This record gives sequence, structure tokens and C-alpha cells, in this order.
Amino acid sequence: MGLEKLGLFFSTLFVILFLPFSCFEYHMENSTCHLERAYSPTYKKEGDLVIGGFFSLYQKIELTYHKVFFQGPPLWTAPRVQVLRKYYQHILAFQFAVDEINKNPHLLPNITLGYQLLNNFHQDRLAVESSLTWLSGMGPTIPNYSCGTEPNSVAAIGGMTSKLSMTMATILKLYKVPQITYGLFDLLLTDKVQYPYIYQMGRREFTLHLAFIQLMLHFGWTWVGLLLSDNGTGENFFSDLKEEMDRNGLCVAFKERVVPKFDSYEYYKLSSKISASSSNVIFIYGDTDSLQELANAFIVYAVYGKIFVSTTAWDISFDTDVQLLTHFHGTILFSHSQIEIPGFTDFLRSLKPSVNSEDIFLKTFFESVFNCKFSGKNHMEISYTMCPDVLPLRDVLFRKFDKIIMELSFNVYKAVYLVAHALHQMLQSEAKEMSGLGNTPVLSWKLHHFLKCRSTVNIARDESCGDGARKAVETYDILNYKYFIDWNEILVKVGEVTPHDQGFSINEEDIDWPEEFSQTPTSMCSLSCGPGFKKTVHESQPVCCFDCTPCPEGQISNQTDAEQCLPCLEDHYPSRERDHCLPKTVTFLAYEEPLGMTLASAALCSSLLTALVLGVFVKHRDTPIVKANNRSLSYTLLVSLILCFLCSLLFIGHPNTTTCLLRQTTFAVVFTVALSSILAKTITVVLAFKTTKPGSKLRRWLSSTASYSLILMCALIQMCLCGIWLGTYPPFLEMDVLAEPVFIVVQCNEGSIITFYCVLGYMALLALGSFTMAFLARNLPDTFNEAKFLTFSMLVFCSVWISFLPTYQSTKGKAMVAVEVFSILASSAGLLTCIFAPKCYVILLRADRNTLEILKKKANPREARSSQVLPHQS
Repeated sequence: MGLEKLGLFFSTLFVILFLPFSCFEYHMENSTCHLERAYSPTYKKEGDLVIGGFFSLYQKIELTYHKVFFQGPPLWTAPRVQVLRKYYQHILAFQFAVDEINKNPHLLPNITLGYQLLNNFHQDRLAVESSLTWLSGMGPTIPNYSCGTEPNSVAAIGGMTSKLSMTMATILKLYKVPQITYGLFDLLLTDKVQYPYIYQMGRREFTLHLAFIQLMLHFGWTWVGLLLSDNGTGENFFSDLKEEMDRNGLCVAFKERVVPKFDSYEYYKLSSKISASSSNVIFIYGDTDSLQELANAFIVYAVYGKIFVSTTAWDISFDTDVQLLTHFHGTILFSHSQIEIPGFTDFLRSLKPSVNSEDIFLKTFFESVFNCKFSGKNHMEISYTMCPDVLPLRDVLFRKFDKIIMELSFNVYKAVYLVAHALHQMLQSEAKEMSGLGNTPVLSWKLHHFLKCRSTVNIARDESCGDGARKAVETYDILNYKYFIDWNEILVKVGEVTPHDQGFSINEEDIDWPEEFSQTPTSMCSLSCGPGFKKTVHESQPVCCFDCTPCPEGQISNQTDAEQCLPCLEDHYPSRERDHCLPKTVTFLAYEEPLGMTLASAALCSSLLTALVLGVFVKHRDTPIVKANNRSLSYTLLVSLILCFLCSLLFIGHPNTTTCLLRQTTFAVVFTVALSSILAKTITVVLAFKTTKPGSKLRRWLSSTASYSLILMCALIQMCLCGIWLGTYPPFLEMDVLAEPVFIVVQCNEGSIITFYCVLGYMALLALGSFTMAFLARNLPDTFNEAKFLTFSMLVFCSVWISFLPTYQSTKGKAMVAVEVFSILASSAGLLTCIFAPKCYVILLRADRNTLEILKKKANPREARSSQVLPHQS
């Protein structure tokens, strides 16, 4: 209780110090308690119980301070009052609810409900004064002192904005007076420590952000700007909206906080940023306090080519005749479902200033609408016409007054019924204390128990709770603001959304978009990626700003704005546009195709040529050049070369299990025989020049048996390696769907790659040995020596197979088979050409050089001694 007294002291001190600076004039009349406020009237209707109503029908234009340099003291301009016609509906809803309750025999029977209407000029400090006026009875006197009628006020309904509600609460909470606010729901007012006696009628917008999301998804607006009030309400909404936007792949182009007070530079800065944005859609959310000047900013600095999407909290319906309102034509607004209260239209028809002569608010409204005066008194010193005696409210133009009750007015209507039901329940529970009806403090603080949480008005599924915290299924109307050239404005319902169950319906034909858009507007950071492309988002950019990247090889995208490209099935390949898959065709190195035919022809021709060479050697087997070069090894080498050429045919044609098992092993064994034959020839040449002395022990290695033993041993080693290969992990037939993009390659898988390279490595070892031996014997006497030919042939052989390895590894499919076939043919042809071409040239074209006498003449003494050994080796 001590804290309440301290608060009362400071509140009183505030009023005493602050009010003298306000723009009110008080005139003392007959009673010291009777104060007349020149610009802030009040209207009271007597009743057993009185509800206070605090509304914003008038708006006080602040005094402007002018100081003229060198021209005397500062001057204060005269105050100006503007009538906010659009807010008069709040007062009418209040009066209509009270009249309904008084006519209802089942609600508060035998009790008349009265009310006192006060205007707070939509200003915080005047809301404090209005609260003091209501508490004290007549004027802003010291609290707890009343010289008016019997105090029977039970509750206060008022506070169109959270700021006004908080200001009023600083006075009303000291006396535990129930305060029911009708503005938009605000989380700050749910703080029961700071605001214990405030009850909010505004419905909490649990799913409004989801309604925004559904609208964006429907129109494909992925790139939107946000204007939010600079307070907790705006930040909480942004947090929920941003999380849901990220979940649906939507992006924020910019985010700006809107403060309640703007200056000219801030107007310009904000409008410029909005105009420069690539987003065509601007979402606006916040409380009325923060956004009330935003529309003024857009009138001063017009924004063209943008769609505004907001809620009815952003009031763009002005009490003015300014054609600049065309800037807002086409604006989309969300509102809780509007409800038409039965009997409200008839109530409007019954209101006439001549009938309700004491209702000063009704008179003021008529004077503002029809630009006339009911009396000759004129504070503004401007000549007005006199108002006629009969002016029914139905004659008010639709643009100046909406006969369908709006959201805030419906909150006022519910608030009156909330108080009435709470009073009814309280009086029923305390029927024995009905005689204490005039004890207002008792009624006020006892009323809190019944205001905690109850259904206010059983209309249109309304489930509001006194503190606004109960979750309910929310349905929002989608409204389209239309402004016409004759200064008429209208809100047209074009759709409805229920975010809870994803219900969404909208009639696009009824929507009028701004004049800059000839069709439904789009708002995207990047154009959509068509089929065959995917979205590529950079790390420094939002997900809505992306590049369209062609799908990589082997993948397609068959939809717009694909996040990822999808691979085709193994037996399909992408089309050229990479927007669909086509079936692959089976392929292999066939005899019918040019490459297969060429290689097969080369193999056959080479084998025939080798056979001819063999025939030449057999026919001229007794000639010195054939005998001098170990003709038996020459026969073996030529036969192995014929087989080498022919084994390449195993690689051509449709593979099968047999060819897969035979072709690599046959190639390996045959080439091993050829290489071991060359090795035997080089060893024979070297040893022939090492055994010139009679009785040398190396002579036994010059026999044919030793040479064939070497060939057989080398072949057996290779056959063992091939046996291990076939016994462990042999080659097998496979369908390679990855080798070529548009074909399924039928090929032989080598099985064990390690064994395969061991086989090749063994042949490389033999080739290296042959090359080394031939290189060592290259400078021996040329007449009987073929070491130079062997050296050059092995150089060609090694070059071919060294080139084969990287080429083989880098190719796929039938190209890999062609590379191996070419290597077999090229290396075999190299051996045939380098070793036997010079000999055939001598045998066939220079027969005169193929005689023993010619050879002896060219031989030196050392050659002569060697010739005694070599001819017998054949």
C-alpha cells in the first residue's frame, strides 16, 4: 500500500506541474468544482452503473513555437483541433452495445447501464487528464476528491493504442480500476506486474505471419521488403515471419524499422530506399502508434511501382480529400473477419442531432461531415453555413463512414459486453449485497475476478479471452483498398485465409492492382530457372538470389527452379537440353563399324604379311643371312607375331564369357613367347662374341636347346601368372552404363587389376631385358649382328606400351578396347618391321649380298673366327 501512495503522490505532482503547459482553457463558473474544457468535451449518460469510454474522436494539433529574429519575444501559434471522423464508429459501437444491454431483460435486470464518454485527443498527456477527470467526477482535480454526482463508475474502456493504454494505466491501476483496451493486442500489456488490471480485447495474431506466407506463395512473391514498428511487437512478428520464410525459401530484400516520429529527411531516406529496392512487394506490420505517420511519409515522397501489404492497423483511410491517396490504390490488407452486428444499421438510422441534442460528439461529427454549424459560435473564425434541423446519419457519404462495423469497433462492442457479463455474474453471486451498489471501489476491485477469462460475445465463433492469450482458430479477410477519382475509397474483400488448416481462397479478378502493374505483379530477386538448369546460390547472397547453372553431365532437371539436378537411370542418358532422359543403346567394338573394321583388317593383313615373311625365311633358309641370325628363333618369333596379330581379333566383336577369359591371357602368353624369342636372340648374339676361344664353357648356351628352354621357361612363368589370374578373380562380362553417356558398353571387366598389371609388368620386364641385351651388343661387327635391329625394335615396342598405359587409363568403353588393339598391332608391327624388314630387303632385292663369299670378304679376322661358330647354330 505504501508503493501505491508513493505512485499517487508522483502522479498528482505530474498533473500539477504538467497541465499548466497544456493547451486547455478552464473557466470557473458558479461552482468551484465546475470546470469547462474549451477543446476537450465530455458526454455522460446517467445510469445505475457507469462505464467510462476513452476515445480519440479529436486530434489536437500541437502548438508550434516560432521565434522571429530581432522581432520581439517568442510567439505561440493558436491550437487547432482536427476531427477524426473514421474513429467515431468506436463511440457508436460503444453506445449501441449499452443500448442493447439495457433492452435485454436477461442481462443486468433492473439495472440501467450508463456511460461517460471522454476524448483523449489521441495524446498521452491528455489521456492522463481524461483519466483524472473520470475518477474525480468532473475536472482534473486532485484524486480521491469528487464534488460531482455519486461515484458509480465501475470500469474504463479505452486505449486505441498500447501507448495510450499504458498512460491511462499509470492513474487507473492506483485504484484497481478494471481497464479494458480495444486496440490491437500487445505483448507488453500482458505483463501483470506492471499492468495488473488491463484486459485486452484485441485478438492475438498467432498465425498472421502464416497468412502472409500463404499470400506470398500464392503469387510467387519470393523477394519482399519489410517495414516493421521499432518495438517488441515488430521484432516478435519479424522473428516468426523470418523463420517461416526461410522454411519456404522466401527472402527479405530489406528490413526497415519505423519510429513513431519522422522528420523530412527520414521521409526521403525511407522512400528512396524502398524505391531503389528490386522488390515490388512491401510488407508493413506494426502498431498504430508506429505506423500512423508512415502513410504521411508516402504522400510527401511518393513511392511508385510497389505493392503494399499490411494489416488494418496501418490506417491509410484518411479524413482528407487529397488525391494523393491514389498512391495506396491496390494495397492488400489483412483483417480479422469482419462481423456485421444485427441491428447496428437501424441504430445508425435513428441517430439525429435534433433527437440526441445532448450528444456533443454526434453534433461535432455532423458538423465535420457536412461542413456546417448547429450554432453561431465559431472558435476558428471561419464562416460556416447553419446545419439543417433534420440530418439523418444515412445521408453520410460512404467514403466518410463505414456502416459495417470494423475490427476495433467490434472490440469496443465486445468490451462493453465483457463488463456487463462480469457485472451480471458478480451481482448474482453477491445478491445479498445489492444495497451496496453505490460503493464503487468495492465493485471495481471485485470485478477483476470475473474479468479474468470469459467469452465476451457469442458472435461468429469469437473465442477471445479477457487477456487475449487464448489460442483460437484465426481467420483473416484479405481486403483490397481501392481509391477512386471522385475521392471515394473502399475496402473490398477479395479472399480469406485460415492459416491453421492451410485454407486459402482469393479471387484475383476482384483485385485492383496499382496503375503501374498491368497484370498480377511479380517480386523475385532472380528470374526462374527453366528445365535443364538448377539454382546456384552464392554464400554471400540470400537463397532467392541465385544463378541458373546448367545441369552437369548425366543429370537433368524437368521442373522450374530446381534445387538439384537429378541423375538419369543407369540405362538412360540426358537429352541435349538436359530436361528429360532418353534410353541408352547397347554398343561394343563391332566388326561392322569403321573402327572395328579397320582394326580387324589391319590385324588380318599384318598376320598375312608376317606369314609371307615366314615363307620367305623358310624358302631361303639355307642362305647365309637367315642362317647367321638363328633361323629357328626367327621362325618362332614370326609364328608368335602371327598369333599376336590374330589375338587382337578376340578384342573385336560382341564380347562373351569365353572371349573375356581368352583374350588377355592369349595376348599375354603369345607376346611373352615373342619377347622371350627376342631375348634369346639377343643373348645368342652377345654370347657368340664371348665364346671365340676354343673350349669355352659358354658355347653350350649357344645351342637351340638352350634357346628353346629359355622361351619355354619364360612362357611357363607367364602361364602361371595367368593361371593364378583365372583361378582367383578372372575377367568377366559386364554392361558398363557409365563409360559413355549415351551407350551401354558391353565389355570385359579385367577382374583382378593387380594380376592384370602383373602380367603386363612381366612382359615389360622381358622387353626391358631384351632391350638391355640388344643395346649392349649394338656395336658388335655389323655383318653377322642384328643387335641394332633388335635394339630399335624393342625401343619401338617399349614406346608403344609406355604410351599405352596412360591412354588406357584415360579412356572408357570401346575406346579402351580400341587402344589396346592398336597397341597390340603397333608393337607387333614394330617388331616385324624393325627386325625382319632389313633381312627381307637383302633376301629379295639384294640377293648378291646374301652369299658366303661376300660375307667373308667383308669380315675381319675376328669376324672370320666368329663365322666358324655362328653358321652351325642354325
